Amino acid sequence: MRLRIAVVAFAAVFVFGSPLSSQQPAGETLRWYKGNTHTHTLNSDGDSTPDEAVRWYREQKYHFVVITDHNLVTPVDGLNAIYAAPERFLVIRGEEVTDSAAKKPVHLNLLGGEGFVAPQGGATPAEALRRNIAAMLQANGVISINHPNFGWALTAEDLAAAGKGADLLEIANAHPLVNNHGGGISPDTEALWDAMLGAGITIYGAASDDMHQLKQPWSKAAARPGQGWIVVRAPRLTSEAILASMRRGDFYASTGVELTDVQATAQRVTIAIKELASSRYTVRFIGRGGRVLKTVSAPPYDVAITGDEGYVRAKVVDSNGLTAWTQPVFVPAR
Repeated sequence: MRLRIAVVAFAAVFVFGSPLSSQQPAGETLRWYKGNTHTHTLNSDGDSTPDEAVRWYREQKYHFVVITDHNLVTPVDGLNAIYAAPERFLVIRGEEVTDSAAKKPVHLNLLGGEGFVAPQGGATPAEALRRNIAAMLQANGVISINHPNFGWALTAEDLAAAGKGADLLEIANAHPLVNNHGGGISPDTEALWDAMLGAGITIYGAASDDMHQLKQPWSKAAARPGQGWIVVRAPRLTSEAILASMRRGDFYASTGVELTDVQATAQRVTIAIKELASSRYTVRFIGRGGRVLKTVSAPPYDVAITGDEGYVRAKVVDSNGLTAWTQPVFVPAR
C-alpha cells in the first residue's frame, strides 16, 4: 500500500493501488485520539509508579498511553480496570526493546503485541536493528525505531539498510539527550526519515515524551511528560483500532500544534489547522529527499500533486516553535 485513503465524515484520504476496504470498514465514522507511545515507570528507569504515570496522562485529557519500560512488559489490565473508560481513556501494553551494538544504543518500542521480546544483539547497530525488528515482527505489535540520534547510534545508511519492517520512526522525542536536531556531520531526525522514505521504506513519523521524570518536571535534565504525542484517527478507542491506524499511517505527530483534518486525493494534499488567535502558522509541504515543494502561511493549506514528488508530507510550525507533522502520501510517477 502506497497512498493512504479513507472516506469519513470529515475527511477523504485516498489510498492509490489499494482497495478502500483494506484501510477502513465502510460506513464507520472516525475520531481523533491523542496518545503517548513512549512512557517509563519505576519498573525500569522512570521515577513514578505505573499508577502515577497513567493517572497523569488520564488527568491531562490524553486518550491513550503506552507503557514501554526497558526490556520489561508492565501489565496493564489492572491499570485499565481503574483508569480506562469507553471512548475516554485506554492503557496499551508495550516494551522498549533496549539493545546495543559496537557501544551504540539501539532502542525500539513494541506497541501492543504479544509476549516478551528480548534484545537480539548484533555486531553493528544496523545488524542489531535488523535482528530486533525481525524478532519483534513475530510479536504482532507496532514497531517504533526510537530516537535514532541518541548516542549518534543510527545513521541514514543504517536505517535505510536495516529499518524495513518497522512502522514508526521517532522524529521528535522529548528526552533532552537524543539530538533530534542533529549536529556536525549528523543529520536531524527528519532528514533520517526522508532518507528511509527515499530508500523505498514506508515508515511514519512519531513524536513522544519518552517520559522518565514525572516528579521533577521542571529540571532541565528531565524527560518530562506532555511534550510530544501522536493523534490517531480511528473508529473507536480500542487497542486493536488504535494500533491498526498507526500501522496504516492514519495519524499525525505533534509537539503542540493541533490539526483538524488531513486529506489527500490524486490531485491535492490539504490540511486544516486549529489556529490560535495568538499564533501564526507556516506550512511546508515536503517531498522526496526533503525538498520543500511549497510554503504556505495562510489558508488554504494545500499543495497540488504533479507526479514527480515521490511523496508529500507536511510540517506545520507555529510562531512559538510548536510543530505538527503529517504522514507521507506516496505519489506514483506520472
